Amino acid sequence: MSDFALSEAEFRELYQRLRRTYAWGPGDRLGTLNSISRAEVVAAASDVRDGRTVSLAAPIESRAAPDNPDPAVHQMTGPADSASGLSFATDRLAMNIHGNADSHIDALSHVIFDGELYDGIDARAVTATGATELSIDLAGQGIAGRGLLLDIPRVRGVPWLEPGDHVTADDLLAAESALFDRIEQGDLLFVRVGHRARRQSLGPWDAAEARAGLHPAALELLAERRIAVLGSDGNNDTAPSAVEGVDFPVHVLAINAMGMHLLDYLDLDALAERCAASHRARFMCVVAPLRLREGTGSPVNPIAIF
Repeated sequence: MSDFALSEAEFRELYQRLRRTYAWGPGDRLGTLNSISRAEVVAAASDVRDGRTVSLAAPIESRAAPDNPDPAVHQMTGPADSASGLSFATDRLAMNIHGNADSHIDALSHVIFDGELYDGIDARAVTATGATELSIDLAGQGIAGRGLLLDIPRVRGVPWLEPGDHVTADDLLAAESALFDRIEQGDLLFVRVGHRARRQSLGPWDAAEARAGLHPAALELLAERRIAVLGSDGNNDTAPSAVEGVDFPVHVLAINAMGMHLLDYLDLDALAERCAASHRARFMCVVAPLRLREGTGSPVNPIAIF
């Protein structure tokens, strides 16, 4: 057994610890977004210095690839005739929100574990027509606060982490130490593993089968620091799973146990360049999901403001 492996029993003990750590009380619907105070949003805004903006999203892809066999469909629906007078160019987009290529945010209704959603809500709240509880529209007013980038390949001195590699709590602490900045309560934390850089350099691969991500035990550190949101340029979860009998353990711990929105498959390369150039890894960040009233997630384009 790998040194990184957890048994299902060890995972369930971790699950219960994290569930107790982030217990906001019965009836809670915001989860870790409760960790962001209005004062912290104001403080993040006051840290803006030159007004530069950086998108943390990858372009939506409409071509099939090994990690995106069912890509978004972008269709032009107009104009029918633009020879004279007024006409409009119009289009239509259809896509799977939860895939292995496009940037998206997971709602708290996305992960079912042992028949329950976050806060013990019966999984039957997710129906054939949508999520009647914990939909992404709970974040419909937007998520804003202090963003912090932890660039793991930069700390390790490599261009990217290889598929199957785990980001541990020690990696997070080493990245934190290199920044002379702490992971703090209410942070929108972004962990770069170099997934996009590897994909750009070597081409797409089947990320469902092999990808770098966080080790589930690293979530204890993030729970202690009371972060609000977690995002990565990968899926946040490592594949193959480190937990015997449990796929996507980070999703289960973050979303289902802790009530934390996850952002998957971001593009953090431009952000990493801006952070390196400005010698700072913190920034104001605004995340604006689509208003999908019963959606289990949304395409997303987070914006870092320096």
